[in-house]
Amino acid sequence: QASFLLFQFCVFHQYFSLSNSFGTMLTITVPPSYGYVIIGAGILPVVTSLYLGSQVMAARKKFNVEYPNCYAVPKYHDHADEFNRVQRGHQNYLENIGGYTIMTLIGGLKHPISCAVGSVLYCVGSALYLKGYADTSLDVKMARYKKGAGIKWIGFFVSFYSTCAYAYSCITAA
Repeated sequence: QASFLLFQFCVFHQYFSLSNSFGTMLTITVPPSYGYVIIGAGILPVVTSLYLGSQVMAARKKFNVEYPNCYAVPKYHDHADEFNRVQRGHQNYLENIGGYTIMTLIGGLKHPISCAVGSVLYCVGSALYLKGYADTSLDVKMARYKKGAGIKWIGFFVSFYSTCAYAYSCITAA
């Protein structure tokens, strides 16, 4: 797949580039500490997803929500709201991790250590988001952030800023 994407990039660049008839190649040099970004954007999100998924599996067993139901059905499942809150916490992570990972991989080219630390905050915050959401003693509207999940947004905005800074440096380098 990577070689296909490289081929697409070269074909696209050849078609739109006036520099030569063979196309041009983009070279990106990664900073020495970029390995931390790979851990933060590649490994840590997988571990986080496994943890959050295990919480859903435990809730599925506890509240007797069988497959193929992604969510529990109110009035059919006795504890639909309790299960759905756990499921929703995991689903929120799945909805957002793709964009976050891309931002971190790009922004890490400019600020690798900041993005790596931001990834820890984002993943821990995502786990705390699920923990708060699943707590039925809390009001559903604010439960997500009552257990410290706000730190995930610190991680998010570190990667967002770093990506913007890298884009700016690419634009102004010419």
